[in-house]
Amino acid sequence: MYLLSSGRLTGAMTHIQTDQQTASHPTSTGEPHVLVVGATGKTGSRVAARLRAQGIAVRGTSRSGEHPFDWTDPGTWDPALQGVTALYVTFQPDLAVPGAADTIAALADRARVAGARQGVLLSGRGEEEARRAELAFLERLPVATVLRCAWFDQNFTEGALAPGVAAGEISLPAAGDAVEPFLDADDIADCALRVLTSDGHAGRVYELTGPELLTLQQVAQVLSDVVGRPVRYRAQSVDEFAAELSGAGVPEPDASFLAQTFGELFDGRNAAVTSGVRELLGRSPRSFATFAAQAREAEMFDGSAL
Repeated sequence: MYLLSSGRLTGAMTHIQTDQQTASHPTSTGEPHVLVVGATGKTGSRVAARLRAQGIAVRGTSRSGEHPFDWTDPGTWDPALQGVTALYVTFQPDLAVPGAADTIAALADRARVAGARQGVLLSGRGEEEARRAELAFLERLPVATVLRCAWFDQNFTEGALAPGVAAGEISLPAAGDAVEPFLDADDIADCALRVLTSDGHAGRVYELTGPELLTLQQVAQVLSDVVGRPVRYRAQSVDEFAAELSGAGVPEPDASFLAQTFGELFDGRNAAVTSGVRELLGRSPRSFATFAAQAREAEMFDGSAL
C-alpha cells in the first residue's frame, strides 16, 4: 500500500450479503455495520461510496471526523468498532513502518472481540513489515482478507506527486527505466466491494496489479499525451524525495522512511503483473492510459483538483 499509495490461504466465512443474495444486509437507515478506517483516503473514500450505493450502512472514520480514529490512540478504536460486523482497514503512514504488524494485530483482536465477522486489509507489494502485518491480521481475525496492491494510479492526481504533474515533472528516487504495474484505486475499491459482499474470501490474500508494466518514463509520456503539455520524469535522490514529501505536508520522520522505502521498492521486486483483479471481478484491470483519460475528463489535471 503506497501512500503516494497472490499467494492465497483458504477458509470460509459468513459475509455481508447484497440485495441479490439470499441473506439481507444492514441498510443505511440502521446503525452502521461496516467500519471504513481511512474513509477520506484514496481507497477508503471509494469503498465507502460503493457500499453506501448498495444500501450498506457505513461508519467512516478519520482523525478529526464525526467518528474519530487515530492509530496512535487505541482509546479511539473501541468506539469506532462498536456495533460493526465488518471493517475495511488502511494504515497510515504505511504498513512498512516498524511496529505496524503489532498495531494491526491489536486492532484485529479488538475487532474480533467486538463481533466483526469480516475484515479487509489494504497492503502493499514487496514490503517485509507489511507481510508481518498481513499475517497478524489473518491470524487474529480468521474471517479476514488481504488486498496486496501495486502503486496507485491516483498518486499522480491525488497524492504528493500531483503538484509535480501539474508543474510538468514527476520526481521519484528510482531510475527512469524502473517498471511498475500501476493500479487504479477504483479497481481496488471494486475488489474490496466484491470481498465485502460475497462469500469465499476468508483467509485469502489477493495480489492486485494493473494490466501492464510501465516505466516511469512511459508514465510521463502517457500523462504528456493526455494533458496536452510536456510531463517529464526526473530521477532524484532519496534525500531529495524526502524533502519533497515534507514540503507536501508529510511529517519529516515519515517522509524520510517512505522515501527510503520507495527507493528500495523500485529495484525490480514488483516487476510482474498478477491476475488478482480478474479473479475477483471477472475482468481485466484498467490500464494507466484509461485512468489518465478518465482523469482528464474529470478535470483532475487542470490544477483545481490537485
